[in-house]
Parts: sequence; C-alpha cells; structure tokens
Amino acid sequence: MPLEQKLKLQLSQRLVMTPSLQQAIKLLQMTRLELQNVLEQELVENPVLEENEEPEVTEEPLQPEETRPATAENGKEEALDHRESIAEVDLESYFGDWEDMPSPPHGPEDRELPPLENVLTREDDLYDYLLWQLHMSDVPERQRQLAELIIGNLTPDGFLVATAEEIRTLAGSGAEGAYTSEDVEKALAVVRSLDPPGIACADLRESLLLQLERRGERDSLAWRVVSEHWDAFLRRQFPAIAKAIGVDLALLEPAVELIRTLDLRPGRRFSTERTHYVEPDVAIVKVGDDYVIQLNDDGLPRLRISRAYRRMLQQMREEGKQSEAQQYIRDKMRSAIWLIKSLDQRQRTIYKVADSIVRQQREFLDRGIEYLRPMVLRDVAEDIGMHESTVSRVVSNKYMHTPRGLFPFKFFFHSGIDREYGEDISSLTVKRRIEQLVQAEDAKNPLSDSELMRMLHREGIHIARRTVAKYRDELNIPSSTDRKQIF
Repeated sequence: MPLEQKLKLQLSQRLVMTPSLQQAIKLLQMTRLELQNVLEQELVENPVLEENEEPEVTEEPLQPEETRPATAENGKEEALDHRESIAEVDLESYFGDWEDMPSPPHGPEDRELPPLENVLTREDDLYDYLLWQLHMSDVPERQRQLAELIIGNLTPDGFLVATAEEIRTLAGSGAEGAYTSEDVEKALAVVRSLDPPGIACADLRESLLLQLERRGERDSLAWRVVSEHWDAFLRRQFPAIAKAIGVDLALLEPAVELIRTLDLRPGRRFSTERTHYVEPDVAIVKVGDDYVIQLNDDGLPRLRISRAYRRMLQQMREEGKQSEAQQYIRDKMRSAIWLIKSLDQRQRTIYKVADSIVRQQREFLDRGIEYLRPMVLRDVAEDIGMHESTVSRVVSNKYMHTPRGLFPFKFFFHSGIDREYGEDISSLTVKRRIEQLVQAEDAKNPLSDSELMRMLHREGIHIARRTVAKYRDELNIPSSTDRKQIF
C-alpha cells in the first residue's frame, strides 16, 4: 500500500490548560499569606500593575467655595499642566541644599547605636543551652570535644541516637591520640550531668532512672519499679509488681505517682517551634435570623491597571509604530488583566462555596455540633454547579470564622452513619458522643469498645466495634485497660 499525505479536517473537544487557567487554579488553592506574597511580587515585577490606594467614597463631601477646584465653563475640572511648573524648578539647587543640611542627632549613622546584625537574634534551643553549660564548666579539652559531638547527636527531645562506638568512630583521633571507650563514657557522664536531667540517654527507661537519681531517689521504691519491673509497669500490672516486690498495693501508689511526675521528653521545654496563627478567609456574621458572609480582604493589595501605561499604549497605537516597548507593555498588560480576573474569580468561588456550606449546615450554626449534618464535596459541587476538584481546591488550607468558633473548611465535610430514625448522622457527631460517654464513665470500670458500640446502638446509631476503636484512636483516648484507675 503506497504512502501518501492528505489534508483532513476534524472537530474534537479537549481540555487545554492555558496560562490563564493555570494561574486561576494556582490562585484558588493558595492561602491568604501565599496569595499576599504573590500579589506583592507581581506588583514588583509587572510595571503595568499598581495598587489602588484611593479610599472608596460613595458620596463626595461638600466643600467651601474657597477650597473647591477650579472648573471650566462646561462644568468639568480643568486639566492642570504640570510640565511647565516642573521645568521652572531648579533641581540641582534643590538637591544641593539637601546635602548641606546637618544630619539628625540620632540618625542611622550614629556610632553609639549597636549594628543591626547584633540586634537580630533567635531563641536558644536545647543544643545552645547544653553547649553554653559545657563551655562554662571546667572540662578537659579532650572530653569537651567528645561532649560537643554527643550533644550534636541528640534528638530535640534529648535522647541520644548514636552508640558509644559510633561516637568514638566519628571523633577520630585527637591531639593525644585515638579516643577510647573510656573517654566516651567520661564525656557522656559530663553531658548527662548538665541540665535538664535525663538527657543523652538511649531510651525512656534510662532517662527516668537518671531523673530519679538526680532527685536522690536511687534506692527508692520508684527506682525498683523502673529498673526491675519496667515491662510490667508499661502494661500497668501494678498488683503483680506489688506482689513481686513484696509490698502492699497501697504503698505502691506514691511510687507510681512519683514516676508520673518525671519528664518523658527532657528536651521538650527547649523546643523552638512557634505557634502558627490562622487568619480566616471568610467570616460568618449573624444579622437577625440570617447569616451574612464576609470575605476577608485585609492585607491584600487592591490591583488596577496603571493609567499612565494605558495612555502610553494608546499613544503608540495612534502613532502606528511597532516597537519592542509596545509589545512589552502589551504583554504585561495582558498578564495583569489575567491576574485581576483570576483574583476576582477566586473570591467569587470562595464565596459560593462558603454560601453553600452555610445553607447546608444551618442547624450546626444555630444549635451546635450535635446537629452537624454529613456532607461531602459532591454535595457542594452539585449545589453551586462546579466540579468536585474545584471545591477541593477551595476548601484546602482555608478557614471560616463562625459564631461557633474558627473552623477549617474541611471541618464541615464528613461521611454519614446510618440511624434507625431521622437522617444520617455525621461521623464527627458520633466522635463527640463517644467522647461524652468516656468522660461520664466510672474510672475504676471504664467502658470497652464493645460496650460503647452497644450504647450507641441503643441510641439508634449503627456502628461497628472496629469503627468505635478507630474513632477512639483519632480522639487520642486510651483503651479501657489503660484508662482503668487502679488506685
């Protein structure tokens, strides 16, 4: 069969990710902080964009006749020509006088002020605190080098992640020759003598013993419990521990309470993790019997196209000249228009999703979490006529401030559980009910997962025992064995 070339016309539909569509998708899933950074960067890179700082005035206040702007006979304001006024200013003389002015007494060049690099600082962490103690102590140089290496191999919680042999291998050879295992043990003892107690240990048991030793409880009952019956202590087998030690169960209670006061993570109090504050993207305000949706635009620059560049481009078009400058301005203006349209579309989409959530979760806003109805992304997508992926991007990393508190958008989306009567109940409402049942239980006879399941069945909530265990784990509630109060 001979090969030949032919021209063929064909109609087809396909989704093309244009640059404007990609930009709209990226803006839609950004947080407020990310969006603010992007807009500020666009203001720097695109000269056609400018921030509209003019206040929104609905009504112009009356002005006295002396302060009103001059108007022409047709009633319009006269266009003032500033070119002649600027030409009459002697700029050389103006800026020359500025150089001759005396500097302020406390200006930025004041020698008495500390330099900026000495003002900026950060909060000390566990490693800084331990190194400061080490350098302030009278330790031989050979042990100090090993101690610094040991401190560098601690986790943020204060536990040692390297063995003595690994530390000796990492240290190599010092000025007096190769390090020995005895040198490592001496350096490890130096680090363990520092504050906080219990650091530089290989595991939790060793850390608790070190903390007890620092408290002077070396030969106490608590020491024996941790050192001799650690596995039974983890399984809360207190009667068996009391029998093995040969004491009454009542005498074991003070020892267990002492162990509970010890720090499970000695380095935790030196953590430098900062609290992350959240700004809501949407605020829901109740006005009368209705809920009003307010988009939070605080801090976001209001963008507009520069009038100067529009006049410049119009002048170039009238002159009929084609230049690189004209093409550059045209491209930047097209990019600015896409950004403004995408930003407006983002705000409209967020408003639609928030409005749909408010209408479908009205009972929750009125009466509380017990009336939160099950809802999935498909429900909102069908309500506002958009795709589920679009709704998913909207609810990602966004928060809503309601009269019931501050919640992420995803808080309102939960699967439903069947009930014998009425509508399906939200899984979050079931978790809240499990939490209430556990709080009201007898501490000496806690409810098992099977008992919780039967109690929920009596309330008309059909749920399996493994689902109860799953929800209990998500609520960070221990099992009935761990919740049982022995003493």
